[in-house]
Amino acid sequence: MYATQALTHVVPLAEEFDKNKVTPGVLGFIVFAALAVGVWLLMKSMNRHMGRVNFEEAPDPDAVSADAKASGTATGHAR
Repeated sequence: MYATQALTHVVPLAEEFDKNKVTPGVLGFIVFAALAVGVWLLMKSMNRHMGRVNFEEAPDPDAVSADAKASGTATGHAR
């Protein structure tokens, strides 16, 4: 069966509905609720994973060299 033939069978059924009263219905609610639960679970998982991250920022190399120059110590090898 071609798509155009299937469409011609469905179009007369669609004309029977009142276009002002058509709502998403129960299926729309179920899909929306499933998406909401999925997003909630993803956020919960992300928060748990972010809590496990142990991030220590490395010192800025420019700040370290400026501190070393200010204190008078050389950062190279003596020859």
